[in-house]
Amino acid sequence: MSEELLARDRTMRDTVITARGLSKIYKSKREGLVEALAPTDFTVKRGEFICLVGPSGCGKSTLLKILAGIIPQSGGDFQIHHDAKKKINCDVGLVFQAPVLLPWRTVIENTMLPAEVLEMDLGHARERASDLLRMVGLNGFETSYPGELSGGMQQRCAITRALLHDPSLLLMDEPFGALDAMTRDTMNLELQRIWAESGKTIFLITHSIPEAVFLADRIFVMSPRPGRVVDEIRPDLSRPRGLRSTTTPEFGATVRRIRELLGLEAGDRPYVD
Repeated sequence: MSEELLARDRTMRDTVITARGLSKIYKSKREGLVEALAPTDFTVKRGEFICLVGPSGCGKSTLLKILAGIIPQSGGDFQIHHDAKKKINCDVGLVFQAPVLLPWRTVIENTMLPAEVLEMDLGHARERASDLLRMVGLNGFETSYPGELSGGMQQRCAITRALLHDPSLLLMDEPFGALDAMTRDTMNLELQRIWAESGKTIFLITHSIPEAVFLADRIFVMSPRPGRVVDEIRPDLSRPRGLRSTTTPEFGATVRRIRELLGLEAGDRPYVD
């Protein structure tokens, strides 16, 4: 095999998501056809931490739901591990803004839900659940109920549930948006640690530009609706990142650059953050 073909093969094996011309049009009784997502292209490499930012209503969540197999695209195509997905992909873990824990089930029972749905070996799954709960600092709370946990602890449980079946890709839609600022900082540090220890690929949507700069290897910036990825920013920050990273000139310059792209500087049109 030639060097060119070997290089292409390595690139393919290292690519987790490939999207080409991915788009979505909704039918609305009031507005007729609504273009939520304009044709957009991007790739995500294995082990990357990608953040997606953009104005409210630009199609960020629509894009994530397409990748998760929850809704179909209207045009274009995408592949996860080089396979076109027509239904929910078991190699993907999902975390949403609300933890969506079952209140009548304990922490360990909520974490075990994917094992029951996917008919995994329950003994092995319970061992993995215990390991994951230790990893996120919830050991000792296995028999607690969601109502007995703080918001941050509930979201940690949601993350362990998403990781239980060992997916290679984690899709996260505003996972910390409902948390207070201090808890959100703590969860960002925790997520960075989980990502580093697990080796997963993470694709995270956020309205917070500083959060995106703190977490991401690359930041995809979306246009207003109909949204599409219009630029890509690589924060020039070493890892692991601590909260002191947010006070560096490099951090501030990256935040300003993204705000400029979104029209937030010099009194430009408002943007919901």
